[in-house]
Amino acid sequence: MAAAAAQTDPPENGESSAPGAEGGSAAVPGSPVCLIVLGMAGSGKTTFVQRLTAHLHSQNSAPYVINLDPAVHEVPFPANIDIRDTVNYKEVMKQYSLGPNGGIVTSLNLFATRFDQVMQFIEKKRQNHRYVLIDTPGQIEVFTWSASGTIITEALASSFPCVVIYVMDTSRSVNPVTFMSNMLYACSILYKTKLPFIVAMNKTDIIDHSFAVEWMQDFEAFQDALNQETSYVSNLTRSMSLVLDEFYTNLRVVGVSAVTGSGLDELFVQVEDAAKEYDRDYRPEYERLRKQLVEAQSRKQQEQLERLRRDLGAVDLASAASPGEADLAGPSDLIMTRGMPDDSEEEEEDSDTDDIDHSATEESKEADAFGNFLKERKEVVQVRNRKCTTPDAP
Repeated sequence: MAAAAAQTDPPENGESSAPGAEGGSAAVPGSPVCLIVLGMAGSGKTTFVQRLTAHLHSQNSAPYVINLDPAVHEVPFPANIDIRDTVNYKEVMKQYSLGPNGGIVTSLNLFATRFDQVMQFIEKKRQNHRYVLIDTPGQIEVFTWSASGTIITEALASSFPCVVIYVMDTSRSVNPVTFMSNMLYACSILYKTKLPFIVAMNKTDIIDHSFAVEWMQDFEAFQDALNQETSYVSNLTRSMSLVLDEFYTNLRVVGVSAVTGSGLDELFVQVEDAAKEYDRDYRPEYERLRKQLVEAQSRKQQEQLERLRRDLGAVDLASAASPGEADLAGPSDLIMTRGMPDDSEEEEEDSDTDDIDHSATEESKEADAFGNFLKERKEVVQVRNRKCTTPDAP
């Protein structure tokens, strides 16, 4: 484990090198908005986070950036907290005999055990940053459906406004079957995280995302595109499209380009709207769940105290005790006094035996006891000698 974890605590990298940090950006009151960036491998998540970071720096609003991908070779943005500074991905694979995906999951699990320190770092910088950007591993299932991903997401959402941004590769979604697969995955993430959700259709510099928006808004247009497909998957997709109509109704969709930076202004408008939705709908739910957890823990502690009181036979102090019973110590009193009654009052009274030399008395008792011991041993030896000298009967 020591070789796998290069550093026990997640370090916080310096922020002085970040452009715009010295520009005198005013401290932002309130809690920062956490943007959790998810997406399929190759959808452009890391490039998208790099573009978001550059855009915010240009607005003199430097973000707090966290990299959670332990297998990435290089990070094209200044990361305040980098999982690679804490966990050595290759050493994890070597020590636990894991493959690439297993190494990422184990690295995230190791990092999640220290995520409370990450929360403390964010809390310290909450007045200096409006946005916290979290870049997740390339394999989306590693973060979305793992225990560590759930721990990290719930820890952030319980303390700060959180928005999930699902980055979608628009150029690979021109096929209606592939588009439906992306939408199904986005729907599953929405119900898994239970947080405000934005679909960022990336790579609009290659192809415009208007066709995808039309498919989401016009059911007949999507059916016409599916009619060109004759496989069994197209029939399944046709049935699924009926289910996702309700999902499309309140879904936020923005077309962006991580290369050119187009669409980012509209994206941040949607982010602010999603943050308001968090405060309005999601925060009360998290506070209710937190209150229930505190109440459950309090009830458990009370039950343990009551059980301990019954086991110790605690005396009801509220009931008035009679003068005769006041001097009697109960079992709990004896435990608290280590089985020794409180004789302090008796010691304060004058005693008739204060003039006795207790050390001399103890020495005399020890001498008598030792003499009796020697006498008994002498008798045992004499009996043994008589048995040895007595001749056997013929």
